[in-house]
Amino acid sequence: MLRRRNLHLAEIICAGTILLVASGCGASSQPSWKSFDGAANVKSFPVPKEANKTEQTTGNSDLDYVRYALPGLKEDQSVPEVYLEEIESWGWTQKEIEDSGSSLVFEKGKNIVHLTVHDDFLIITVPAQFKKQMIQGLESNKVNE
Repeated sequence: MLRRRNLHLAEIICAGTILLVASGCGASSQPSWKSFDGAANVKSFPVPKEANKTEQTTGNSDLDYVRYALPGLKEDQSVPEVYLEEIESWGWTQKEIEDSGSSLVFEKGKNIVHLTVHDDFLIITVPAQFKKQMIQGLESNKVNE
């Protein structure tokens, strides 16, 4: 009976240790800001490779956005300078807007992108009027070919 109780206690300790290690591994991680991929909705706009796409509009919506989970990101802190430099190196220029809060606006040619930062996630949005202009521009190029 004592042997069975010791085995049961060992199993509980082992399971508890595994749970503690597993839950603690990702909780305190911070983004590295070292490697980037193009956003799902705007391939020419960088998103950290470690960000995970969790939501995206589909179909012919007036709202074109992609949400990325990025643990460690904080809304009340400014976007890291290294990320802003990466966005600039991809050819985007930050537009100055009043009372932007946690939202930044970037421009590249006729393209506009809104980057909104929240706790543990970010959203890349293409405003509907610019999306329509981009599509019309592509269609007019096809007619002229």
